[in-house]
Amino acid sequence: MNDSQYNLMADDMLLAIEDAIEECPVDIDYESVGGLLTLAFANGTKIIINKQPPLHEIWVATKFNGHHFEFNDEQWLDKRSGDEFWSFLSKAVSIQADADVLLASE
Repeated sequence: MNDSQYNLMADDMLLAIEDAIEECPVDIDYESVGGLLTLAFANGTKIIINKQPPLHEIWVATKFNGHHFEFNDEQWLDKRSGDEFWSFLSKAVSIQADADVLLASE
């Protein structure tokens, strides 16, 4: 993938996350600035999602640890665990929101 393709795909992913949070029944605030998306929870914790253009990755920092996702086989996969992005994000948001949350791209 070239830089233009990566930027388009990563920007689309960040917008899809915003849309999923908007549709989420749990109250989660978010702010997006220049390739960085911050999800803020009522308990004061945050999840930070940001683009890493030089590596063509999306990084996610939760209150527990950080994860690096790369696009492979038509999906974003965690480089360490192999978890699919939306499955991982749903679990992370559920933990930090202390509620069952299922997020998905529309």
